[in-house]
This record gives sequence, structure tokens and C-alpha cells, in this order.
Amino acid sequence: MTDTVLPDTLLPVALMLALVLGGLQAGTYYAWASGVMPGLARVEDRAFVEVMRQVNLAIVNPVFLASFVGAPLAAAAAAFLAEGTARWWAVGGAVLAVATVVVTVARNIPLNDALEARGTGDPAAARAGFEGAWRRWNAARALTSTVSVACLGAAAYLS
Repeated sequence: MTDTVLPDTLLPVALMLALVLGGLQAGTYYAWASGVMPGLARVEDRAFVEVMRQVNLAIVNPVFLASFVGAPLAAAAAAFLAEGTARWWAVGGAVLAVATVVVTVARNIPLNDALEARGTGDPAAARAGFEGAWRRWNAARALTSTVSVACLGAAAYLS
């Protein structure tokens, strides 16, 4: 076994893991942007608020959190292990995976928390203060996570 066997083995594993977990994240945000939110736009305010409140509670689970936390960690590991041009693509993928988490924590989660705090007393007001901003920030994280996966794919191709 040479000194490069372990790193040579770790890079493909890190890239594959980063691609799979990042793809799950990108797919989640894409599905919300392309189907779930347009569908919810068609329901009355009380139903919209109640569905969003329930989803916001349900999404905090080990399956989602594994990809949410795992995608940027695996991308960072790939960036650390990659060399040459592949490293820069992996760094880009890692930065965008972290940006996805930052958008979620700084924008989407506070909107979710505000919706929960408002309760169901005035669903029209709650929805008005939530829907547009949440959709915009979800589109941002759909974009960052998708481009992250593309960068990681380029790193995999080049490594």
C-alpha cells in the first residue's frame, strides 16, 4: 500500500457522497419551487398556512438533516482532497453547498419561525408575510444547490 492509496480512495468516495447528498438537496428545493409552492398557491389561506406549518415541523428529521448537513461536509472533504483544476471546481461546489445552508438558516428558517409564531389567527396576513419571500429564498437555495452539484460533477470528471 503506497502513501497515496488512502487519499486516492477517499476522493472518489467524498465526491460521490457530495454529489448524492447535494443532489438530494437540490431536488428537494427544486420540487418545492416547481411543484409544491405553485400547488399551494391554489389553496385558500388557512390551508396554505396549516400545510406549511406542518411541513416545517416534519422536515426536521434525521433523513433530511443527513443530507442538509452532509452535503456541505462531503463537498468540503472533496475540496480538501482534490488536486489541480478539480480542486477549484470542488471548492466552488463546497462554497455553494455552504451558501445553501446559509440561505436556509438566515432566510427560510426565520420565515418558518415567524409563520409558526403567528399561528392561525389571521391566515391571510400570515400568508402575505411569508409566501413571496419564502419562495424567492427557496429559489435561491435551489440555484445554489444545483450549481454546487454541477461544480462537484466537474470536479469528479477532472479528478
